[in-house]
Amino acid sequence: MGCKDCSIRAKYDKDPKSLIGRLWRWHIGFCPGWKKYFRSLDEAEKTELRQKYKL
Repeated sequence: MGCKDCSIRAKYDKDPKSLIGRLWRWHIGFCPGWKKYFRSLDEAEKTELRQKYKL
């Protein structure tokens, strides 16, 4: 399972204020896997995620 298909990320997308959603959002601030995934994206996808997740 990768960051793109993460079930916890899906829970954040469904309800960002849920406990699991808030934990996921906090987690991506330091997660090396997320950082690697994010760096692998093209600029358009990065911009979209920055807006969506307020990065």
